[in-house]
Amino acid sequence: MTKRVVITGLGVVAPNGTGLQDFRYALLNGVSGIKHDPELQRLLFSCQIAGKPQITEELLRGYFTELEIKNLESTGIVYGVIAGMDAWKDAGLESSPSAYPDWDCGTIFGTGTSGLDKFRSSIYKIDDLQVRRLGSTVVAQTMASGISAWLAGKLGMGNQVTTNSSACATGTESILMAFERIKSGAATIMLAGSTSDSGPYIWGGFDAMKVCTFKHNDSPEQGSRPMSATASGFVPGSGAGALVLESLESALQRGAKIYAEVLGGNMNSGGQRGSGTMTAPNSEAVQRCISTAIRQAGIDPEDVDLISAHLTATSKDALEIENWSAALNRRGEDFPYVNSIKGMIGHCISAAGSIESVAAVLEISEDFIFPNINCDDLHPEIAQRIAPECVPLACLHQEVNVVAKASFGFGDVNACIILKKYQNG
Repeated sequence: MTKRVVITGLGVVAPNGTGLQDFRYALLNGVSGIKHDPELQRLLFSCQIAGKPQITEELLRGYFTELEIKNLESTGIVYGVIAGMDAWKDAGLESSPSAYPDWDCGTIFGTGTSGLDKFRSSIYKIDDLQVRRLGSTVVAQTMASGISAWLAGKLGMGNQVTTNSSACATGTESILMAFERIKSGAATIMLAGSTSDSGPYIWGGFDAMKVCTFKHNDSPEQGSRPMSATASGFVPGSGAGALVLESLESALQRGAKIYAEVLGGNMNSGGQRGSGTMTAPNSEAVQRCISTAIRQAGIDPEDVDLISAHLTATSKDALEIENWSAALNRRGEDFPYVNSIKGMIGHCISAAGSIESVAAVLEISEDFIFPNINCDDLHPEIAQRIAPECVPLACLHQEVNVVAKASFGFGDVNACIILKKYQNG
């Protein structure tokens, strides 16, 4: 017998707000977190703007010991630990007593890469024949599973502890994997999410591929323009999002606040066949991913009120809308509302899906639809397929029952999750 799965905790570290309160304010008011980055300018990047969370020393001391801070160079671990521990606390949970792990709680917390700055400094020590001066934290900061290991240790988790990695679909995939584990009864509570490091060693490859905008170095807040006719590439970003997933039975027993219910979803790949390549989606696979997610969730396409889209402000935005339209068989004024937070924070790579999912859950829980900033010039190919009013430019305050959240990543991989306002019974 499968279990219903609900979301009871949220945590976020985003370029436009660290913590739920600041993040919520930014969403409601269309606040951008994209700024000029002097380091990218010094290194002669074409794109010299980025979305980078602001983390103070005071904030760090609330999550890490002084010894941990002394040797901590992985921004991804910093972001992920803060978001994850905040979500745990928001769910009304505490870390397991020191002598015993909690066998029913675990984490699936994704990343793309981990601790590149730490890895770089370590390589220099090795090259300088100083391997003994590497220190004892290099492996924990640079292994891909470092983020899940850090969180499990701080919270005392005894169930599955692992890290997934699926490019820009990582965050959405982690939520679906956690959902499946709870649904099957293998766990009671799972912390799901993803994180991404900041900096030139993460973003350099994208700049070299010429997929990042270079036209807004003097106007950072206007740089990220999903669905816009003047979109010229994505703005690199970073951060982390975290969600506590829990069986409905456990949540009710604890008297926990329930933000939303996870109805189901789907993950697939286009196999880099047909129109699919390492960097471009196979449209048939995207449409199958969405339509299968709808079917697995037990709803009809017309039930979707809002699409929390992947939309990166590249030439693929119009194709993504076309795929949504085909998968849902909805167009014109019948198309759901659609938004992309990337206009405010840029593309946070492996953290994108989890940060965007936190935003989607807030929209369901508090009945609002955040605005698509920088989209006052809707792309003509999108305007031919859906009504302009489906792309809100100002925050809408209205009931939101069902959100379809999707992410599409390099390697031709796709993930779509269906979230719904919780209703008893």
